[in-house]
Amino acid sequence: MRKTGLSIALLGVASALALSACSSSSGGGGGSSSSSAAGNGGGASSSSAGASSSSGGSVSGKVGVILPDTTTSNRYTQYDQPLLKKAFDAAGIQSDIQNAHGSNSNFVSIAQTMVSQGVKVLLIDPADPATGISVEKAAGAAGVPVIDYDRVNLGGSAQYYVSFDNEKVGEQQASGLVQCLKQDGSYSKKPSIIEMNGGTDIDNNAVLFKAGAHKILDPLYKSGALKKGPETDVKGWDNTVAATDFQQAFTQDPKVGGVLAANDGIAAASISTLKQHQIQVPVTGQDATLQGLQYILSGDQCLTVFKDVRKEANAAAQLAIDMIKGDKSAANKLASGSLHDPKNGRNIPSLLLKAQTIFKSNVKDVITAGAVTKAQLCTGKYASLCSKAGI
Repeated sequence: MRKTGLSIALLGVASALALSACSSSSGGGGGSSSSSAAGNGGGASSSSAGASSSSGGSVSGKVGVILPDTTTSNRYTQYDQPLLKKAFDAAGIQSDIQNAHGSNSNFVSIAQTMVSQGVKVLLIDPADPATGISVEKAAGAAGVPVIDYDRVNLGGSAQYYVSFDNEKVGEQQASGLVQCLKQDGSYSKKPSIIEMNGGTDIDNNAVLFKAGAHKILDPLYKSGALKKGPETDVKGWDNTVAATDFQQAFTQDPKVGGVLAANDGIAAASISTLKQHQIQVPVTGQDATLQGLQYILSGDQCLTVFKDVRKEANAAAQLAIDMIKGDKSAANKLASGSLHDPKNGRNIPSLLLKAQTIFKSNVKDVITAGAVTKAQLCTGKYASLCSKAGI
């Protein structure tokens, strides 16, 4: 009866979603990560046999993980999937880790199958919040708890949320931009700032990045220390759209002194136009992508925000393991923070991790974390730049 009810509920959701356009976000929305050598095939189901738990007790149960896509970010196949599998394997927990490949209907179908097959916990990261809300509602009716992973589904019913402190990320970007402006001597000239926000249309993380950035920048605009230039929310975190958006913003403000870009992809789109006009000003980013790090070494980008997905994946896995064990006390202790959901007025128990601001002086920290290798970063013309940066 339980499985049949879930099937009907999710099939209804699938029918509705099949008519909507597929959308996806980098990570971190804005939450994408640079590549890792730990990668294996994307989108494939990954399962491990139930062995004895690393904590000493026998654990039974299966966790289902659904990741959003393989196109907007390489993090899901090269980072999240293998890290999550490794953590579940170590605890003797069976895992089924799949990728929706940017399709909302695929996401729903995968969830339907996983719950029908008896997963004890769902860990989900849909690109579209409406998809996540629908899956959570149907899973809840079947008695399957859900963890929102990386992006929260506001208005949903997930038991827990695991991510980075994304409003703080926005603050780090803006305060880092101010630091870069002061270092290059342009801050005293009251430079104009173009703001290129992420996909607020699909990703609450982008909303939080934007809010955090404005906490830092708005008082500076008000005091006259900085001039507010054009501001754009890049729909869907689409880098092609970002290129057009920045070109339009630059036309309006050709004397731009700095760019608040929500992630490295948007930063690269902005830098492309700046390069065409032989202009180099401080540009922010996020995700510590290979290109973003190389742009920092070359001076085209002043910073990126590094979200170490190892910490996020391991924290989410441990939370799911505690839930499968039925150890609610341990789960609540782990997710000791909270995020207020204004859509339904509840506070979601949350585990919010701290990100790291990366400048030229500490690019090597990303290598130390294992997100990129020196061989990947320091190729061609970047070899000498790496040497100068102490890498």
